[in-house]
Amino acid sequence: MLETSRSHVRTLKDKFQRLKSHKLTSIEELRFLRTWVESPLKTGAVAPSGSDLARKMASFVDVTPHARVLELGPGTGSVTKALLARGLKRSDLTVIEYSPEFCHLLQSRFLGIFVVEGDAYALRNTLGLGPNEGRFDAIISSLPLLTRPESARVELLEEAMDLLPTGAPFVQFSYGLLPPVKPEAGVNVSASSWVWKNLPPARVWVYRASGKRSARPQ
Repeated sequence: MLETSRSHVRTLKDKFQRLKSHKLTSIEELRFLRTWVESPLKTGAVAPSGSDLARKMASFVDVTPHARVLELGPGTGSVTKALLARGLKRSDLTVIEYSPEFCHLLQSRFLGIFVVEGDAYALRNTLGLGPNEGRFDAIISSLPLLTRPESARVELLEEAMDLLPTGAPFVQFSYGLLPPVKPEAGVNVSASSWVWKNLPPARVWVYRASGKRSARPQ
């Protein structure tokens, strides 16, 4: 069993060496990705987001004076680190993390950020916000959305859009070929290029309200 695992790791390393040294055609890219999308993801990421993916995600956040950013599912803080490296003030960053262990780690590693222990799939309740309270300039998520039913993903996106001004980004990574959440009417979604150095390879999806959304009942 151990030897099989080692062999699998070596195979993955060989694949990534080829990815780094060759320009792949779209067909080859799809063949490589098929191993990740043929079966549903049952757990979250196999490892913390790599630095390349974290920087790619953070690049979609416009860091301006007093910009308030909400991060969902920061884990050990790879995306948190990338956001701060872009110049975001620690006092302007709020993170929601479900794991108490990770919460303690984040608090000690990034002094000054606001760490909330709770369920990121219930944003207003976790943050203690009323129907018309709360506003962020960007929301960035590392939640393993594909482990949740579609209804829960749609609800999360709708609630996130309610906390963002028109045009502000909700940033989410995924290993799949399709958006992890089907956007509602009035929400546009775009995808980044693939981050091949991440394990598994991933891309970043950015959702923005166009201003034509229908108001949700609170």
